[in-house]
Amino acid sequence: MSDESKNPYQEGKRAGIHPLIVIFAVLIGLWLFVFLIVPSSKNKQAAGTEGPTGPAIEDPEAAPVLFKVQAVVSDMNAISLSVPPEATDSQVAGLLKRFKSDRLAGTLIDLLPPTTPGHKLGDHAVADIYIVSDAQYAQADVIRTLTRGAHAPGNLYPQAVPFETAMEAIRGHYRIDLNDTGNPDSASLGFADESGVHSRQYRKIF
Repeated sequence: MSDESKNPYQEGKRAGIHPLIVIFAVLIGLWLFVFLIVPSSKNKQAAGTEGPTGPAIEDPEAAPVLFKVQAVVSDMNAISLSVPPEATDSQVAGLLKRFKSDRLAGTLIDLLPPTTPGHKLGDHAVADIYIVSDAQYAQADVIRTLTRGAHAPGNLYPQAVPFETAMEAIRGHYRIDLNDTGNPDSASLGFADESGVHSRQYRKIF
């Protein structure tokens, strides 16, 4: 038997697996770990607590939509409006933006009843404006359920429409709070309460 077969570890010759093979094996292993083991963002998202907040796709040429005031809930500083069922999301978004423009111009009172009449900050210093297409969800009891939020004890209001049902009926929501100088206006398609619970069609507008 030659010296070469007796001593495989000879000078100038590499012993063991080639380093490139090791590197490729590690990379493949990491890829499999990320793809198969680490949960995707869809799996991590808790239903009804997180959702898309980017701007909704809008049609700048959408015609203005007609609306009707259905209820004024003074104890909640809230108003409910109805729009036709065929109104598009772009039209609802346009209506929300119109309300904000009128609020900034001081002319919102020409469109909507006051929620804080006589308030030093104005007739809509605090307001929750809900837009629906089905007028049954514009009733005062439904609006109170939404304004109290998802975590209000249900046994206090046994006759009210369940929050989850009412939430899904909301086409658009505009919140005004002039006491919050950093963010006095917020609006969305769909609805989200202060805890982050939101409807399936929720999209932040501003």
